[in-house]
Amino acid sequence: MKRLLLVLFMIVVTLPLSAQQITNMKQKIENGRIVITYDLSGSDEYEYSVSIKAKDTSGNTIIPSAVAGDIGKVIPGRNKTIYWEPVLEGLNLEGLKAILSIKAMLKGLIFIQGVTFQMGSNNGESDEKPVHSVTVDDFYISKYEVTQKEWKAVMGSNPSYFKGDNLPVEQVSWYDAVEFCNKKSRKEGLTPCYSGSGKSITCNFNANGYRLPTEAEWEYAVRGGNKSRNYKYSGSNTIGDVAWYSSNSGSKTHQVGTKQANELGISDMSGNVWEWCWDWYDNDYYSSSPRNDPTGPSSGSYRVLRGGSWHDFDDYCRVAHRNFSNPDYSYNDYGFRIVRDSQ
Repeated sequence: MKRLLLVLFMIVVTLPLSAQQITNMKQKIENGRIVITYDLSGSDEYEYSVSIKAKDTSGNTIIPSAVAGDIGKVIPGRNKTIYWEPVLEGLNLEGLKAILSIKAMLKGLIFIQGVTFQMGSNNGESDEKPVHSVTVDDFYISKYEVTQKEWKAVMGSNPSYFKGDNLPVEQVSWYDAVEFCNKKSRKEGLTPCYSGSGKSITCNFNANGYRLPTEAEWEYAVRGGNKSRNYKYSGSNTIGDVAWYSSNSGSKTHQVGTKQANELGISDMSGNVWEWCWDWYDNDYYSSSPRNDPTGPSSGSYRVLRGGSWHDFDDYCRVAHRNFSNPDYSYNDYGFRIVRDSQ
């Protein structure tokens, strides 16, 4: 049998090389099938997915189907093995080039590929106008609103009115949410984003720790990012499919992720609890908002809340609706989700 030309290399998607490493890659041919072995090192904060594709001698891309073993979701470790049988797919082994690819994603976070989108609405309240172009950079956002279990693990207490580990934490102020972000960052060995106190709190958007989304990031995510289908609510034009709100909540919060997710796989961005954003609120901010990565006015009296909640009407759960509150206030429908920059 002629020797197979097999070329292996990694494609690291959206994360630095330090996030994972494939080593000790080897290949051999056994009874007409390709056996690939490798070691995968990684971090507990990531989930890993390994895939394979190939190119023939003409440069055509092939997506192998007759594969088995340590493919797809893979836990880091040694002696990982992939079995591929090109002959079953009618492929000629000679000159075939196999490409081993790895994708790493932060656990609990969804990668959002930044792009330019249209923010706001001409059919809503005055503070949603005008519709304007905004460009956001890549970032990660939590799939779910921060739960009481997550809050207790970092803060050691539970301020929520509706108790349950998998319910969203509520009765948290904007200041409480900022403190959580910094404490979680330090606990995981990351650089906190926030410094200062009171109205003098500043955010280092270049730090690798956790923070609240900017209002622009939040609206881009709620709209479904680069997969947006322009729904009225987060993931649907039928609010009951995606949101716990006044007509179906039974006057309480519900376990995160029990409603249909949006186009990006993010849950509860409409309804359940209002979500704090970083930005100061200004009714007319959209008229002067910068195009690239806006972070809101430099000062103000209120911080932005988005998404609606368990006791709000459907209109408040629209993707473009804006709300605000004193950053000191905490109610049983105020919660949040977190983001991290793509580093």
